[in-house]
Amino acid sequence: MSQRPLGRLSRRPALALLAALGAAALFTAGPALAAPPINTLKTGLFGGSTDTAINGYDTVAYFTDGKPVKGQDALATEWMGAKWKFATQAHLDLFKANPEKYAPQYGGYCAYGVTQDNLVKVEPDQFTVLDGKLYLNYDAGVQAKWLKDTTGYIRQADAKFKDLLKK
Repeated sequence: MSQRPLGRLSRRPALALLAALGAAALFTAGPALAAPPINTLKTGLFGGSTDTAINGYDTVAYFTDGKPVKGQDALATEWMGAKWKFATQAHLDLFKANPEKYAPQYGGYCAYGVTQDNLVKVEPDQFTVLDGKLYLNYDAGVQAKWLKDTTGYIRQADAKFKDLLKK
């Protein structure tokens, strides 16, 4: 009786296994193939996913403090498939009462990136609050471009974002 080394399959069972996995992926991966509704990309461009929105920064602080403030693990809630961290209990309570008011636009993806048909990570300190809405950007250079025509870019991003999530 001959034995095959562990970790190796003959060609036919290996192909059958790959076919089965591919079929399973087609039936189960529909929404998983799309970008997550809330940007949980790590700091590296498309560097993988984490479960925390805005790299752990308190989304309410952008409105109340006018600056990015790191959230605490002990003050967190789940919403739209992401963990949201807050610096204070009051911020957590405000968010829970009305998350849509405080959540960044375009799922927290770079607002300028959406205008360029890209869903990319953000740097929490590159932000703009306009008309009661939070917009985040990829880095300082992109933020500078964004600030040259926020009204035009918002119009473009609004038109593109839903279709971009479907890609």
